[in-house]
Amino acid sequence: MINIFVNDETSPLKAVILGAAKGVGRTPHFDEAYDPKSKEHITAGTYPKEADMVTEITAFETVLKKYGVKVYRPEIIVDYNQIFARDIGFAIEDKFIKPTILKDRKEEIKGIQYILDKINPQQIISVPEDARIEGGDVMPWKNHIFVGYSEQEDFDKYVVARTNKAGLDFLAKEFPSKIVKGFQLNKSDEIAKDNALHLDCCFQPIGQNQAIIYKEGFKFEEDYNYLKDYFGEENLIHISRDEMYEMNSNVFSISPKIVVVENNFTRLIAILEEKGFTVEKVPYSEISKMEGLLRCSTLPLEREK
Repeated sequence: MINIFVNDETSPLKAVILGAAKGVGRTPHFDEAYDPKSKEHITAGTYPKEADMVTEITAFETVLKKYGVKVYRPEIIVDYNQIFARDIGFAIEDKFIKPTILKDRKEEIKGIQYILDKINPQQIISVPEDARIEGGDVMPWKNHIFVGYSEQEDFDKYVVARTNKAGLDFLAKEFPSKIVKGFQLNKSDEIAKDNALHLDCCFQPIGQNQAIIYKEGFKFEEDYNYLKDYFGEENLIHISRDEMYEMNSNVFSISPKIVVVENNFTRLIAILEEKGFTVEKVPYSEISKMEGLLRCSTLPLEREK
């Protein structure tokens, strides 16, 4: 059986599902894309190629294994994008949550079914049909669960709105001992630099009490202020609109001290190293063209208690 336990974003990682680029298939047509950054690269003829993405994920897997992490991979579904494992499930405490996601992605769960079969069925919770949640919007952090979401008006308006109020309420009901704090995000189906696709595209805790944040990703300033007050302004690394677009907040923590970062994020890398982090640099710029990065392609199953 696979043990499930995740209570935060940074405790030492023991087991993770890492997405797969093999079998991703052809470049989608413009009208098949469901985020503005992918559309941008389809139009420009710069959409990432399978071989390049396989190389990038392999480099990430090598780093994870270097630190003794057990890495599970999805079974390949031909001509199907299985890179962003974060969205098709997530763990909170000792529970694995199976969310309701975009209908275009509903087959993805089949690729990890052999892993789910090794989890105690009593630890698996299925999200009800009316509640929409994607794992990129959900961040367990000690006594909190931070959740990016959209109220009904935005949820109905934007394809890039992936978590609704019913999803937020579901998490609050399932985890009554946690402070489930929702943040409305700025959305755009057309302009990638104005779109916080998920919470992890504009915010992520690192270390013991620090975070990377893009203030303008939040629809309301009071939501940003909540995080500023919680972490303390001196513990926040602010990123720019362009850095948000390049996915600078979408790093991945192997432990409170070890952070995996895309190797082109030179300003962020310098700040992290100055703060005493060990920064593992990997190439991930091709995958970033699909509006996802390192956190998006991981699904942590177990971190140390």
